Amino acid sequence: MTKKTEGEMSFLEHLEIMRWHLLRALAAIVILALVAFVFKEVVFDKIILAPKEPHFPTNRWLCQLGDMLGLERLCINSNPFNLQTVKMAEQFSMHIIVSMVAGIVLAFPYIFWEFWRFIIPALYDKEKRTASGAVFYTSLLFLLGVSFGYYIIAPLSVNFLGNYKVSESVISAPTLRSYVQTITSVVLAAGVVFQLPILVYFLSKVGLVTPDFLKKYRKHSIILIVALSAIITPPDVFSQVLVALPLIVLYEIGIGISRRIIRQQEAEMEADK
Repeated sequence: MTKKTEGEMSFLEHLEIMRWHLLRALAAIVILALVAFVFKEVVFDKIILAPKEPHFPTNRWLCQLGDMLGLERLCINSNPFNLQTVKMAEQFSMHIIVSMVAGIVLAFPYIFWEFWRFIIPALYDKEKRTASGAVFYTSLLFLLGVSFGYYIIAPLSVNFLGNYKVSESVISAPTLRSYVQTITSVVLAAGVVFQLPILVYFLSKVGLVTPDFLKKYRKHSIILIVALSAIITPPDVFSQVLVALPLIVLYEIGIGISRRIIRQQEAEMEADK
């Protein structure tokens, strides 16, 4: 009896293979989450809680720039606020949640590699060559997005949300849970948003997105990006541009990627005639 190839595998056999890929990815998350759990002082004091402190690199750099330009509003998080917990198990639960998020972020390249190993046997040789480097570029964009979210969006969001008041008679006392949720959601969201070029690549390959479509809605996208930047940043143009510019650049990169894919497909069609 000859051995089955993956193309001849049954549905249940594919599920079994996928299960092992998922288990290995989950194991990587758990192992790295345990490491983060053990080193809680570093994870919390040096990473999670750092964006609200004056010594955080972004806060320090913006304050120095504000002094040079005479713009005091650029000096953010100069008066750090204290956090509180209102439930007995809140600190412990936040410890677990932060550790799991850290595990996901650190293990992302391996997670995507496992995912890629599962789907790549279904691709033709030509598609494999075209998609070579997918793990590297996807992981790189994710880590760049996480860094952008952590060093740019997070301190700006913390400054705005932590100091925003609807009335002087209302006392602001942020909880550890709300702070952690803000930081983790911002960081993970930025990592996902930075996957835009990868998404455009695959959507262009299957014909769902074209350069003309992206150009048509370019103005709408820019307005949406600027509006989002205005919401999460202090009320000054510099901070808004600091957040909006990389996102606009990503959109333009997506247009270039889509244009290149369409040209390649047209060239292949001409060669086949």
